[in-house]
Amino acid sequence: MCAKRMHPRFVTDPLGVELDRIDKRILKLLQDDATLSNVALAERVNLSPAACLRRVEKLKRDGVISRIVAHLDPEPLQAGMVVLIGVVLDRSTPESFAAFEAAAQKVSGCMECHVVTGEFDYFMLVRTKDSQSFNKLHAEQLLYLPGVRQIRSFMGLREVVSTHKVPI
Repeated sequence: MCAKRMHPRFVTDPLGVELDRIDKRILKLLQDDATLSNVALAERVNLSPAACLRRVEKLKRDGVISRIVAHLDPEPLQAGMVVLIGVVLDRSTPESFAAFEAAAQKVSGCMECHVVTGEFDYFMLVRTKDSQSFNKLHAEQLLYLPGVRQIRSFMGLREVVSTHKVPI
């Protein structure tokens, strides 16, 4: 093993991507504001613009930066209500999981869908305008998801924490 990999300031994840303190700083800054110009980013991490750009491009190639998006405020877009939905399938077969997952991707306002352990098979996070629009979504889409035995919905009353920032 080379000395670089053994040095404590480098972190290697399970995929073998090495991140030093500058890479981590770049990632933190981009999570806060992905619109930073390369010149501004380079200044903040004390690199030349060319060196900074090479690092950002490598982080993209390595899959550490998977995409750059705009984070939107759901209220003015009439998607202020968040609903967490626990789903139990009637069978635990690869086919039933695949059918449900394909259908879940088409549910209006579905922002996340996770396979989970415990009493539910899936948790979905759905955004909608209000309880009336959720009721319509439930009646027109959720009830028709394939292989579902039970759905439990939990409407959010107040958002306490919401972030897309990955801990670095």
